[in-house]
Amino acid sequence: MNNTVDQEGSVSDISNMAEVAFKSHEELAALKIIYPGMPQREVLNSFRDLRTRLLHRTQGKNFVLLVSSLSLGGGSSFVAMNMAASFALDEQKTAIYIDCNFDHSFANKLLKDNRDYGLMEYLQNADLELKDIIYSTGIPRVRVIPPGVGGDVAEERLASPRMSQLIDSVKERYPDRFVVLDVPPAMESSLARILSRVSDMAVLVVPFGKVTPNQVMAGVDAVGEQKFAGLVFNN
Repeated sequence: MNNTVDQEGSVSDISNMAEVAFKSHEELAALKIIYPGMPQREVLNSFRDLRTRLLHRTQGKNFVLLVSSLSLGGGSSFVAMNMAASFALDEQKTAIYIDCNFDHSFANKLLKDNRDYGLMEYLQNADLELKDIIYSTGIPRVRVIPPGVGGDVAEERLASPRMSQLIDSVKERYPDRFVVLDVPPAMESSLARILSRVSDMAVLVVPFGKVTPNQVMAGVDAVGEQKFAGLVFNN
């Protein structure tokens, strides 16, 4: 039995959105996901500050945020998931975390075995609807789309018009919803370049002391200077 969301509402009825049982503070801590009142206040406040800075760029309007690291294991999933959680700390907002990290999926870890379809199946099968791949996370007001099975055609499917339509749908249907794309490292994959086209902004996660200035510049080039919103140092 899965935890697919059958119906979703607008900001006026967020409280009625279908949910699985909320995760405990201990479960969230084990997954390294922020929550109100957590002991590591500096971590919580760092994500709140980043959220505020990004909202300032869009004058409070919702947006699609791409998160990619500059090297494998750089922490993009940690930052992407917590950015989604930080938007949803506001009880009048929702967030959806779209996992495009096929080889190192955080969404699969979050959902365990409670999923039938993911992003790749949706892009391949026109009979699937968006509601078939959006799942509850156990985090209030946060939804997730798992990657599904990528294979050799992942890049072509993510560059397809159906992917653009998916992004438009999840962003524009609800003005209170923020979309976060978790993308493989910019230096390891072309997906950051491909998905920056459907994103409003991009942040790059920098493993502290492990990358060179040239690698940073190459990462900025991959997502595009106009979309680049800043660096997040992860230690």
